[in-house]
Amino acid sequence: MIQIHNDEMFRPVEFTHGPAMTNRLMLAPLTNQQSHPDGTLSDEEHRWLTMRALGGFGLTMTCAASVQAVGVGFTGQLGIHDDRHVPGLTRLACDIKMANSLAIVQLHHAGNRSPREIIGTDPLCPSDDAETGARAMSNEEVHEMIGAFVAAAGRAQAAGFDGVELHGAHGYLLCQFLSAELNRRTDEFGGSLENRARPLLSIIEGVRRECGPDFHLGVRLSPERFGMRLGEICELFERIASDGHVDMIDMSLWDCAKNAIEDGWTDRRLVDIFAALDRRNVRLAVAGKLYSAAATRSVIDSGADIAVVGRAAITNHDFPRLMRDDPDFAMRSLPVSAQTLRDEGLSDVFVGYMRNWKGFVAD
Repeated sequence: MIQIHNDEMFRPVEFTHGPAMTNRLMLAPLTNQQSHPDGTLSDEEHRWLTMRALGGFGLTMTCAASVQAVGVGFTGQLGIHDDRHVPGLTRLACDIKMANSLAIVQLHHAGNRSPREIIGTDPLCPSDDAETGARAMSNEEVHEMIGAFVAAAGRAQAAGFDGVELHGAHGYLLCQFLSAELNRRTDEFGGSLENRARPLLSIIEGVRRECGPDFHLGVRLSPERFGMRLGEICELFERIASDGHVDMIDMSLWDCAKNAIEDGWTDRRLVDIFAALDRRNVRLAVAGKLYSAAATRSVIDSGADIAVVGRAAITNHDFPRLMRDDPDFAMRSLPVSAQTLRDEGLSDVFVGYMRNWKGFVAD
């Protein structure tokens, strides 16, 4: 393996659709709970995201944004399921792009993880789920959900965003459909992998059809957890890459240095498994404990195209600029003081959320 130089991290990344990234560093879609109760963008969330764009990230992605009111997943979630969300999103897209960063909205439906106290009704799931109390979606509701994702992409485009990412990871609704454990449907959305993937594939086709050839489209997937089978995710990865609609597959690997845990795969690192797949012209982004300049270079050495930075972007809003100036740069040591996080653009609400992450915020 040839070790790349730091300068390689700051070369543009081009996509089949939409504009290029100015470098290989992407801001992860991070839950922050800073939006207003109705899902409209707050000044606090605007500041948090634009600081990262100004800090040098080649792609700045929002937190998961709800595509249906019944799919809201957490308090203070950004919304994109109603036209009233568009003005705030328009201001955000403009300011991210003014900072020379690609502006992307992550589209999300929480499914059985939607809190009843927030959505006001039973949460939805591909099949009845006794553990969460979620009920099975009707066939009509599945089609409505697919249309809601496509409509949300249209709102993102109208707001001036360069593209969207479909959240198919971490046990949320699209991931629930992929799970053979949760999805016990007998219609066209259950059974075979082809059927379980049909909602995601239909959304991909719908977004490309509605938003045209100049709109970036990404998909986030995760292996191993939440009922995902590594072999099936690899098969789905190559299927998505072969269709020509998607520009980036964002693999959330939990830890980019770890080996797979599933039988038959344990001798290989997850990042190596996905880097070896045939991805045609699709760019591979990887996320998972990328806390230093050296770690981001390592995943590019391994064959990924884009390094997705999460926690290090919380502690250091200008991680890319600091890395460019110092090839040995690493994120602030944990725990970090609440005041430091405020200086890094986190509101008190966001700081409070980060206290849920053990050892992140100093008492």
